[in-house]
Amino acid sequence: MADWQMREKRPLRGPVPDKAGPTPKNYITPAGLQRLKDEHSFLLSRERPAVVEVVAWAASNGDRSENADYLYGKRRLNQIDSRIRFLTKRIDAAVVVDPAAPRPGSVATRVFFGATVTYKDASGLEHVVSIVGIDEVDLDRGYISWRSPLANALMKASPGDRVNLRAPGKTEHLEIIEVEYAPIPMDPFREPLGAQSTPRVKRS
Repeated sequence: MADWQMREKRPLRGPVPDKAGPTPKNYITPAGLQRLKDEHSFLLSRERPAVVEVVAWAASNGDRSENADYLYGKRRLNQIDSRIRFLTKRIDAAVVVDPAAPRPGSVATRVFFGATVTYKDASGLEHVVSIVGIDEVDLDRGYISWRSPLANALMKASPGDRVNLRAPGKTEHLEIIEVEYAPIPMDPFREPLGAQSTPRVKRS
């Protein structure tokens, strides 16, 4: 049997796991982790099976090289598998930190992951940011990654402290006004528009 025939007869397998290796910690809030899990579940149990069914149906319709449904389906399947692998890694590496959890002593007024910080820049303008996980960043809401330069500058500071934010070509001087630990609202996972979450194959 020719190589191309063997490739075409290969079944539509699930995502291929990546090689094991050291996984960096993924600090995240409980709501942020739930959002990742909900997306992972949707892709694995709903959208992927639906796309697999479409691809299998399209493959039965003849010449695959000019079959738009088949080619698009295979491409979409690769995208889904890639996203599933990514989400699996992020979920496995998750270290959950609840921003609303009580913190003892001086820790309650120092900046760590999950803090909502009010600070003043050199011009006197006040800004409010919440320090969240990489997968939870939302600059429109002031949610910044714990690995961002701003978060690094604020980390471990307390109200009244002055810190330096080093940026290319300049250094900004910031003053910490308030540090608060409270729930950080997160939007839940929503199915993307046009997601193929149910089989759409028309059978004769």
